[in-house]
Amino acid sequence: MEGDEDKDNLSSVKHIVVVLSGKGGVGKSTVTVQLALSLRQAGKKVGILDIDLCGPSIPRMLNLQTKDVHQCDAGWVPVYADRERTIALMSIGFLLENVNDAVVWRGPKKTALIKQFISSVAWGELDYLIIDTPPGTSDEHLAMVEGLQRYSIDGALLVTTPQAVSTGDVRREITFCRKTGLRILGIVENMSGFVCPHCEECSNVFSKGGGEELAKVCGVRFLGCIPLDPHLSHSLEEGRDFIEEFPQSAAFSAFKQLAQAVERGPP
Repeated sequence: MEGDEDKDNLSSVKHIVVVLSGKGGVGKSTVTVQLALSLRQAGKKVGILDIDLCGPSIPRMLNLQTKDVHQCDAGWVPVYADRERTIALMSIGFLLENVNDAVVWRGPKKTALIKQFISSVAWGELDYLIIDTPPGTSDEHLAMVEGLQRYSIDGALLVTTPQAVSTGDVRREITFCRKTGLRILGIVENMSGFVCPHCEECSNVFSKGGGEELAKVCGVRFLGCIPLDPHLSHSLEEGRDFIEEFPQSAAFSAFKQLAQAVERGPP
């Protein structure tokens, strides 16, 4: 798109937060969406940039999978999740002809699209831009870091589950952050226990405490545990606002505390 280098579509974005994990299936996208909804409930205007090019699940989580992206003079117009335009989303999911199409691309093409996402989405004024990433420390992550070099990033939020197989991969993500100069906001332990929908008792299905121990060992903040909650799973499947509908849930409290930690900023 001509003239992109002359525009700065992130100039009115106050805070940028990156959600990372070295492991797939730990709930990065879930944490991204619920953090956005929690910040929105706190009165913030939030954008989500989904750079998980091979697994763009956030449009479905926000019930936006049938929407299209349009262009304006400043670039791509993000898709809004509500009439008040308090949550905006940009994802490759909006650019695919069919929701089931696979993105079979080599690294350079992924890199080019991510850099275009960073420069060419007309976000307008945002309190927070949350960037959801794929697992690992590869081309997409390097493209993101390079594309954001001239901006002040609040930092990275690292998501893990309690098991050692997950925390080991997240430890590598910590190394990636330190090598690339990406500040770490803290670690959140997702799927930390299961909340019974009948008695509200929390059982440690996948063990507990791995994320907190990793934070201690690596000298970073631990931002809390988020339990598995069937209500949350159903909300994500149906594209409903869990934060608004289930304020009594233990997961709601955990996401609220996470949003407050993000609002407090870097340690």
